[in-house]
Amino acid sequence: MRVAGERRYALLQAARDSDYVTKAYGGYFNVFVEAFGEEGEKWDVFRVVDGEFPEIGELVKYHGFVVSGSPHDAHGNELWVLRLCLLIKTLHAMQKRVLGVCFGHQVLCRALGGRVGRSRQGWNIGIKRVTLVDETNPSRLVGGSVLETTTPSLIKIHQDEVWELPPSAKIIATSNHTTVEAFSVGDRLLGIQGHPKYTKDILNNLVDRLAAQDKLESDFVKDVKTNIDNSEPDRRFWLNVCRGFLKGRNI
Repeated sequence: MRVAGERRYALLQAARDSDYVTKAYGGYFNVFVEAFGEEGEKWDVFRVVDGEFPEIGELVKYHGFVVSGSPHDAHGNELWVLRLCLLIKTLHAMQKRVLGVCFGHQVLCRALGGRVGRSRQGWNIGIKRVTLVDETNPSRLVGGSVLETTTPSLIKIHQDEVWELPPSAKIIATSNHTTVEAFSVGDRLLGIQGHPKYTKDILNNLVDRLAAQDKLESDFVKDVKTNIDNSEPDRRFWLNVCRGFLKGRNI
């Protein structure tokens, strides 16, 4: 039974829990709720990567949705990816708030008519600065508070990117490596290419796993590790952005 005034959110989990995240955090769901949740809210998880989707009749009870990252391709044609695109279109028509991170950022773009694919510059991994574009008035991203920088850093690990924005979307952040680091569609959809909720230990573990699978060259891994050791993400800023968006306080 729904409690009067209770705010409810859903994580659309597009990646399976790694052994490390399960052991250290109890799974990605806990990572997301710790990062984006607030007292008095109820959060549910639907593991869309395994074909677990909310029923259409359930959607109305949620105030917002988060689409997670994934090792899968947002531009691929796996059945669950296509089904996720259809769900996002439905949520958009219902004017639900939807936040997408990394894969989620890309699949939001695809679902609404944009184009995504492999980055022309290859892997982008580490703690990287992005530039907030002037016309978005960056201070409103954190509810009007004064920012110390217009180039906040965040954790990045991706080899795909947004190629072309969907109609009516606008760029919020950009970088030398990735043209569309963040975008919004009205005040109801927000995509961020980086991982606002990740911590450095999660990033280090992901890099180690990719290296063990021979997906990264040793020199590249060494440079990434140096970057991680010597940098800190502006995590508080990005968490404020994401929480504020989901609760309707900004964007």
